[in-house]
Amino acid sequence: MKLLKHFTLLAITFAILSCSNSTSKQAATKEGFTAIENVLKDKFGANAYYTDLSITYNASIGNIVGVTVTEAPESLKMGQWNLTQDNWTQNQDITIEVPAGTKPADYMFQLGNKISLSELGHLVEKSIKKLKDEKNVDHVVLSIASIQFPNNGDMSKAEYLVNLQPEQGGTTFSFQYALNGELLNLDY
Repeated sequence: MKLLKHFTLLAITFAILSCSNSTSKQAATKEGFTAIENVLKDKFGANAYYTDLSITYNASIGNIVGVTVTEAPESLKMGQWNLTQDNWTQNQDITIEVPAGTKPADYMFQLGNKISLSELGHLVEKSIKKLKDEKNVDHVVLSIASIQFPNNGDMSKAEYLVNLQPEQGGTTFSFQYALNGELLNLDY
């Protein structure tokens, strides 16, 4: 009987610890987004190529990660995937077209190569602080954070987008940042 109690206690502890590290519960911070980036690299490989990547927050289910990704750009085949409550689902297969004489990888980005989720998480934190300091807006939460990569493949035009909302809903505050972290636009 004593052994059963210890085993049950260990199982409950493990379940609690597992849930606290889940992707859906990661905070909208540099550290939280780094953990999400690591999950993406585990799933698709450290050298995967992306055309879309977003993290949406929903109060009832947590983070939803959406990606369009391939491990082989030259195949012209990509998959659109969502990670919700730590379960991956593939929404569709995509075949892309690129102009003749160009490489598919030129129209995609890799994580850790000029673009990172840790930087995006840092910019979420920076945006929350800016709203608090300059607009006197407290208690905002992430609505969506994404990497906007231009269709023409011009890396210099890639941007980080951060949308925040008050916890109780209302106005959306949209921040656009250059890859170097420079604020390009704040709209609300």
